[in-house]
Amino acid sequence: MKPTRFESAIILIDKKNSEDINTYQVYGLEVSKELVYSQRMSQKLLQFEPDATEELQIASRAQHICRWKIARDEYPMDKVGYLKWRETLKKMHADITSNILKEVGYETEFIERVSFLINKKLIKKDDESQTIEDVICLVFLDYYFEEFATKHEDEKLIDILQKTWKKMSEKGHAAALKINYSDKSLSLIKQAIA
Repeated sequence: MKPTRFESAIILIDKKNSEDINTYQVYGLEVSKELVYSQRMSQKLLQFEPDATEELQIASRAQHICRWKIARDEYPMDKVGYLKWRETLKKMHADITSNILKEVGYETEFIERVSFLINKKLIKKDDESQTIEDVICLVFLDYYFEEFATKHEDEKLIDILQKTWKKMSEKGHAAALKINYSDKSLSLIKQAIA
């Protein structure tokens, strides 16, 4: 049986992400970091929003598609450089995903909506943009925060947690507080949101 457009899109997004040269060791296997990240985004989205639309599911899966292709150090290592890098990445993620969606036969309107979501436009005003932002924050907190925390001072971590919290909805906050943290991380989160 031929895969659906949706299945084909996910397969092609995963194929691109599996080309990531940065890897993790998972049970003795080398796994591309962006492939793991995209699968975590999908899993977390469906836990958080079980009725997510196809557009939202694809945008979540493609959130970091081919991210390794534009290195952070290609831009000045200041706030302006960081923001420019992030904008360039979003455009690239949206462009690559749009090409995949065209290839598998999605309509222009659908493709434009996915691009809109990948670019995280109108967060706080558009429910699906807010959902994708919540899911990004939840994936960070659940899978990446513990390791990240070992590399930074508490003061910086509290600042990052406060910025993360600001981006999230009430529903996102509730989900974030259900994650199983180490005592140290939970203490930092409590300080950040106090």
